[in-house]
Parts: sequence; C-alpha cells; structure tokens
Amino acid sequence: MKRVFSLRLPFSLLPLLAIITLLSCRASVRLGFGSQSPAADASPVVSVLSNVTILLRLASLDLAETGVRKDIDELLEGNFPSSTRVASAGLRHLPAAMWRRENSHFDVGLRAGLDGRVQIRVRSPRDYNIFPELRRSLRDWWKNRRFQPEIMSELYKLVKRPLDRHNGLTDSSPRYASCAVVGNSGILLNSDRGELIDGHELVIRLNNARTHGYQRKVGSKTGLSFVNSNILHLCARRPGCFCHPYGENVPMIMYICQAVHFLDYTICNSSHRAPLLITDIRFDMLCSRIVKYYSLKRFAEVTGKPFEDWAKFHDEKMFHYSSGMQAVMLALGICDQVSVFGFGKSADAKHHYHTNQKAELDLHDYDAEYAFYQDLVDRPQVIPFLKDSGLTVPPLVFYY
Repeated sequence: MKRVFSLRLPFSLLPLLAIITLLSCRASVRLGFGSQSPAADASPVVSVLSNVTILLRLASLDLAETGVRKDIDELLEGNFPSSTRVASAGLRHLPAAMWRRENSHFDVGLRAGLDGRVQIRVRSPRDYNIFPELRRSLRDWWKNRRFQPEIMSELYKLVKRPLDRHNGLTDSSPRYASCAVVGNSGILLNSDRGELIDGHELVIRLNNARTHGYQRKVGSKTGLSFVNSNILHLCARRPGCFCHPYGENVPMIMYICQAVHFLDYTICNSSHRAPLLITDIRFDMLCSRIVKYYSLKRFAEVTGKPFEDWAKFHDEKMFHYSSGMQAVMLALGICDQVSVFGFGKSADAKHHYHTNQKAELDLHDYDAEYAFYQDLVDRPQVIPFLKDSGLTVPPLVFYY
C-alpha cells in the first residue's frame, strides 16, 4: 500500500507555514529595527534643529568684548587705549601722536609713562572736568552690558523722552505717529521724495548726510541725527562741523565704535544745546546678534560651507552692523509707522548720494541686512532675538 497521505501532509501545511513566517518577520522588524525608524524619519528635523542651535550660538559670540574691556580700563586709569582704531582709515591702528594731531579741538596732551603706557594729560583748566564726566559716561554705558532683548520696549524712555523734553513736550505719546529713516544710498537721486519724507513726524538722518542742494530728493527736515562715533570724531575736529552739523538744536544719537570716542562725546556734549545721546549697550548687542545671525545664515546658503568657516572670510573683531540697520531698529521701538528711504543699491548709483564713494565697507554685510529687512516686512515673527523682545513690529515700508 502506497502511503500517499504522508506525502500530502507537508504540502497542506505550506500556507500555514508561510503565514507564520511572515508574521515572524514582521515581529522581527518591529523588535529589531523599529526603534531606528523614527530616528531615520526625524534625521532632517534633528539636522535643522542642530544647525539653528549652532547658528544662534555663533551669532551670540562677541570676540571684541575683551579688547573693549581693556580699552575702557585704560581710559578709566587716564591712559590712552593701546588698541585705538579709526574707521576712516580702514580701521587700522592709530598711533597716539596722530590721535593728538587729529584732536587739537581740545587741550589734551599725551605723555609716555614710566610703564610704557601713553598717559592722557589735560593742559587747560577749562577742560579739567573732562575726566570725571568721561569716567561717569564710560561706567554708565558699560555697566549695562548684558543681553536683554526687552531693551526694545525701553527705547521710548531712553530716546523719545529726552527729545520731548528738549522740544518742550511734557505730556506726549510714548511713540511717534510716523517716522522716516533716510539712508544715504545714491538711489535717492532717482526720485523726488523730499516732500513725502518731510511729512513724517520724526525724520532720522544718518551720519551727517547733507541735505542742502538735495531737498527735492531727500527733504530738508531733520528731527534726529543718527551717527556712529567715528563720524562724531571726524566732525568734532572740523571747524565747519564741530559736533553739530545740523545745528546746535538738532538732537543726535550715536553708537560707540571704540571707547576712546567717549572723549569726543564728553567735549561735544558740553557744547550741544540739544540732547547728545549714546545708544544703550544692550541695544547694541541685540543689533549685533541679529546682523551676525543673518550674515552667518547667508554665508552658509550661498557658499555651502559650514557656519564655522564664516570667520575665515570676515574679521570677527571688526564685523559690525551698519548705522542704517540700527537706525531702523531704533525706529521700530519709538514709532507707530516706519518708512525707510535710501536703502539699497544700484549698478548705476553712487554708494552715497552726497559723496563720490562707490565701494562698500568690508566690516558690514549689506546683503545680510537686506535679508533682515525683508523678514521685517514679510515675517517679523521669525527674526531671532528680536522675537524674544516682546515688541510688536509696527507697519514698515521700504521705498526703493
């Protein structure tokens, strides 16, 4: 008798064995590899988060802090800072003798001390009050050095209130109804917006740009002159400009490029009828981080190189935001509406409408700042550091 049944039994079990094998493989996949699947799916997200973390960390670094601290200590001791630079000479080191020649507008001498340091000596009784005021200004400025983005909500107290007191306004609104920030780009000569500019409650002009002869293009009204301290330094030693190029009654505000410029500030402040203000160092730090963030981000996007290579193409100790960028930031904090004129460039336009300068300064990254302006208009809520300030960005229009 043939045993056919014994041969058929295995074939009848094949479907069952296939099902068991399939279920076992699925279980093995879940147990052996399931823990890796979410990580694999999430790897792009992890990479993005890691890049943002690196970007924010690098943007927060300030390699110039140690040098500024040293300069301040030397000034407080009555010594000329050894690392003094001047932007107009390409930020090269400025010898003490040259500084003395350039600062003949007040009677201060420099003398080599026994320890080799250059000591500042006041030679005129009328300037004896320079150093007490210099030390007070330096200490007041530096003691606020900390990252505090909420400074944006304090700008009206630090800037608008002194301007209101100067103008005899004691019960005014905490913010200006409208502000015009007028840059110096040569593109201003391509249109007649002078009347539109002058129609704003506050007109902010940059770095002593001339208006005479350009009124139809840039307007004639100036409510606040915004300068960097290199500009004040140059103005302070020119007889035709001395400390107040728009007149003694036009308020000025400046940010400090180098600590020794507090000498210029001290001298000019004593002769200025209108407020001569210095930007709060917390505000400076906020602007610095924002611009460096956009510069790092743009560098990686354009070159494909890692963020860490940015320093190979930029001098971190010299890199700085432009006066225009900080003036726009100031307007955001004190104005209900902001209009911006004269920002941008064109192949057929001069760098500055009132000079023959064509080249941009290497210490600024204008393209990164333009990317920041675009986000200010389109999506201010994504701007790092600024979004932590609690500020509601007011309506902003750029006129090109």
